[in-house]
Amino acid sequence: MIADLPSSCFAFVMATGIVSAALLKSGRAVPAEILFWVAISALVLLIVATIWRAIAYPGRFAADIISPAKTFGFFSFVAGLNVLGLHYVMTGRPGIALALGGVAATAWLVLTYLIPGVLLLRPQSTPILNSANGSWFLWVVATQSMASAAAAAAGAHDSGGLATLAAAFWGIGVMLYLLIGTLITLRLITRANRPADLSPTYWIFMGATAISVLAGSALLKLPDTFEAIAAMRSFVRGSSFILWSLGLWWVPLLILFGIWRHVVHHHNMRYETALWSIVFPLGMLATSSMMFGQGQSIEIIDQIGHVTVWVAVPAWSIAVILMVAAAIRWLRNPPQEPSPSPAWADSTHVGENQP
Repeated sequence: MIADLPSSCFAFVMATGIVSAALLKSGRAVPAEILFWVAISALVLLIVATIWRAIAYPGRFAADIISPAKTFGFFSFVAGLNVLGLHYVMTGRPGIALALGGVAATAWLVLTYLIPGVLLLRPQSTPILNSANGSWFLWVVATQSMASAAAAAAGAHDSGGLATLAAAFWGIGVMLYLLIGTLITLRLITRANRPADLSPTYWIFMGATAISVLAGSALLKLPDTFEAIAAMRSFVRGSSFILWSLGLWWVPLLILFGIWRHVVHHHNMRYETALWSIVFPLGMLATSSMMFGQGQSIEIIDQIGHVTVWVAVPAWSIAVILMVAAAIRWLRNPPQEPSPSPAWADSTHVGENQP
């Protein structure tokens, strides 16, 4: 299990944490708290498992870092920490969120230069673009999670420096979305798409816009006494609305991808880590819609957020059921040695295409 741990294993933390936040924002405190502690427990276990894997299987760990199809999955750790930090902010404990954000910032700083540096400078037998997939948007998600965390810290500590940092993260995240979105769209239209290629990771097309709206909402809560916020307020408000609209526009097309994959081509519907790439965007769309709609007094956006909560919760439940069933099957018949694709951590996880 440790040898085959996906680089994007923290996607479960991201998905569970944001569904918890959506429930909390919609007034369901008890189920929100239960899911939050599930996410915290998973975070601790996955940190231990990841460190174990890096020590016990350094070759496999390093191979994921240099793989264009897998490496962006490591950004799920950054986003997972900050999504849990959001819960602490919402419950009036910004100090803990700041501590989580500090760890996330260190990881983000390392990954944001290590990953593109390795991909661009090491020899490649095939063009990097051939391996582009939806998991690349995790770079955007992680960056916007840093913007949200920095904005929350700026408000709690009345810090103009943190407010400027939050605005900078948000701007970087938006530009990364444009850059990565262009690259992935080029990959989709210049290569033949097979059912195995259109994995649920493409839902992060929408998830990245949703978390950009969430981060924008956090910036808009800050006062104009912070110079960076005063300078960007109108742009952030308008851009957040455009990004929210774009994210909602993506949903029918992403559903069409799924129908083409599973109904038209009968691709096997089984558990894969990439399923959390559906749950997280749905939870993030719900949370960001409620925060942006309420913050900007746009009732219809707030209402869409409340409705989306009850799409995200069943999606999370179905993914958990499939995960538990896959784990039981795997435990009944475990491999005798590390294999490239055990049932519970299928090779179509976030950050990997099929060969």
